[in-house]
Formats: sequence, C-alpha cells, structure tokens
Amino acid sequence: MLAMLRWPEGATVAQIVEATGWQAHTVRGFFAGLKKRQGIAVVVAEWVRQVGPAKDGARGSYTIYRIAEAD
Repeated sequence: MLAMLRWPEGATVAQIVEATGWQAHTVRGFFAGLKKRQGIAVVVAEWVRQVGPAKDGARGSYTIYRIAEAD
C-alpha cells in the first residue's frame, strides 16, 4: 500500500482495495493511522467529482491519494 501511495500519480482507495482485499473504510482508517502512529501524512492529490441528478456525488467520483512530500 505504501508503494502505491508513493507512485507519482498516487492511488485511489479502489485501487488499494483491489490490491489488498481490504474494505474501503479500512483503507481510509489506515491512512489516519499512518499519520497518528508514524507521522506519515497521506494527502489528496486530486479530487474528481461527478455530479448526479441531486447535485451530490455520483458514480465515477474518486479521490487520488499520495504520501505528502517532506518539506
């Protein structure tokens, strides 16, 4: 998972779920745990939102995550 987050283009939760077999909420919890326990920040590299008929998120929406660059 960390290798995927280090890709130049980053990785989506769906890609990580497919690679690990984990559920999406577990992957997002892992992101939070990285920051809390190891000081590794996972940031949003890109957010693509498809708008549905009710002006809310629709299928096709996704977020690309990446490990934050060290300053």
